[in-house]
Amino acid sequence: MIFIGVIVLLAAVDLFIKSSIEEQEESQFPKELKGTNGKILLYKNHNPGFSFGFLKDRPEVVQMIPLIVATFIGGMLGGLLKTKGRIADKFALAIVLGGAVSNLYDRLFRHYVVDYFSLQFGKLKKVVFNLGDIFIFLGAAIYLIVELIRTIRDR
Repeated sequence: MIFIGVIVLLAAVDLFIKSSIEEQEESQFPKELKGTNGKILLYKNHNPGFSFGFLKDRPEVVQMIPLIVATFIGGMLGGLLKTKGRIADKFALAIVLGGAVSNLYDRLFRHYVVDYFSLQFGKLKKVVFNLGDIFIFLGAAIYLIVELIRTIRDR
């Protein structure tokens, strides 16, 4: 049950921030996130496609692929929940699903994903993303690291 809670909590936090960004006037952006000394800028970006607007002219594809992937990952987590152990795997998949659910909500109901911050470091300055994206990346990285460790240990 804790893993379902993780999914709901992470999705809710990201959706709350997205709603807060959406309520603000477009003219207020970009702006510095307080306390970051200009290292994080806030934006109000609407991305109707995948990363960098890829396939933005194919909304049905942009909605269906994430729905299929999230369903598959949810199935993986559901299967793992029936087994003992593998806590790191379950936690990683829950983190991925937290981000996926938030972005999927945007795609299905807003018809675009709200991206709202950019790290002002090197090439990342050109990229605007949201916490859901971070959760997906973080969960996938944890899952990959756990699998690599398992593979090395089993050899």
